Amino acid sequence: MWFKNAQPYRLTKAINWPVEELEQQLEAYCFTPATSQEISKLGFVKALGNKAGQSLVHAAGDNLLIAIEKEEKMLPASVIREELDERISALETEQGRPARKAEKDALKEDIIAVLLPRAFSRRKQVRALIMPKQQLILVDCSSANRAEELLSLLRQAIGSLPVAPLMPNTLPEEAMTDWVRTGRVGNHFEVQDETELKSLAEAGGSVKLKDLPLDSDEVRAYLDSGLLASKLAMDWSESISFVLNSDLSLKRLKFADVLQEQNEDIDKEDLAARLDADFALMCGEFEKMWPNLLDAMGGVDDTI
Repeated sequence: MWFKNAQPYRLTKAINWPVEELEQQLEAYCFTPATSQEISKLGFVKALGNKAGQSLVHAAGDNLLIAIEKEEKMLPASVIREELDERISALETEQGRPARKAEKDALKEDIIAVLLPRAFSRRKQVRALIMPKQQLILVDCSSANRAEELLSLLRQAIGSLPVAPLMPNTLPEEAMTDWVRTGRVGNHFEVQDETELKSLAEAGGSVKLKDLPLDSDEVRAYLDSGLLASKLAMDWSESISFVLNSDLSLKRLKFADVLQEQNEDIDKEDLAARLDADFALMCGEFEKMWPNLLDAMGGVDDTI
């Protein structure tokens, strides 16, 4: 239940999505397994998982949790290419001429149709936390493309989705560089000894630094040469640690043990109750941390 990543998006308008109504809208886009001739399939699944979930939308106060599942057939491009080359060669030998593009395309489609029923499938779930009061949607995945798939499906289900990239008033690279240089962030944040410094020039380089004190002469020399921080490991209130990226996404999210242990008294057999309590606890921390982070960057740029 605890998010490991957070791709953030800003809600550009106030939303009021009754849980029952949203549940009905998502039901029309429920996940169903891919057929033998479908290469991928995407749909909503129970927010708390099949073992404990009862609904597609799970609520904790005003916060909502939703999830999608994607099935993809694994068809290695090298296998298709090898079979296609053989068929093209056979066709050209038989016809005594180069194969036309339309013929190559038809051969490729036929190969995929034959291989799909025998292909292995890979499934992956992605969850999203919708926080109306903070005007945020946080998607738990490391890929922006995966996050966009979830948002696109949600947009289809509800008709429209007022979201935009989350950007602060201060350029993230500039803010993180200042934090690395000074060692000070404020708002209950502390910088950790891990960062990636990068040149904004097209042909510029980058350097990854780990377990090296950020106030060292080596780090200062990199900053003085014009490199900016594009990633920075941080800790908030000794409660949440993460790596902040220049697009404001959080990677390697880790919630402190003392925080996660707060729900240890819940019966382990009652998985739904434990997941619900963990979700509420995570929401409570995010409700405090994200405003702190955005405030440290001069607030949100709402002109985008």
